[in-house]
Amino acid sequence: MIVLGIDPGIAIVGYGVIQCVGNSYKPIEYGCITTDSKLDFPDRLKIVYDELIKIIDTYNPVEMAVEELFFNKNVKTAIKVGQARGVEILAGVNKGLDIYEYTPLQIKQGIVGYGRAEKHQVQEMVKMFLNLKEIPKPDDAADALAVALCHGNSLKFKENFRMK
Repeated sequence: MIVLGIDPGIAIVGYGVIQCVGNSYKPIEYGCITTDSKLDFPDRLKIVYDELIKIIDTYNPVEMAVEELFFNKNVKTAIKVGQARGVEILAGVNKGLDIYEYTPLQIKQGIVGYGRAEKHQVQEMVKMFLNLKEIPKPDDAADALAVALCHGNSLKFKENFRMK
């Protein structure tokens, strides 16, 4: 099964496409969608949507795993990223993907086995799970791969994470 992992954002959206076969994973593609902060916000949302549709059309994932947002400081940023996350989910829904969401704690637990793991620990495990020579760059792409891997590791429990 092909899974698309998303690290939500508006300036940078990380994505990672992996193939899950049993307990093994193969990286297919990963990277970032970026938008220029000088553009009007609706135009940035359209870029994110259009680019995600292209990724979905190219790699034909069956399911999309999206990180839930966690903010504790800037409410204005949280609202904008939340709106972008909605557009990202909409792209998946419009292409017929089943959508699942995971908290940062669940992702760390699913990848490292410890919910309070450091970012570099998660990145090292992504590298190991996918048999990569180096940690994926930028960080947003590595984070998206972690979301996809977390979903892959959770497949037998996936209905617990399905977006309702």
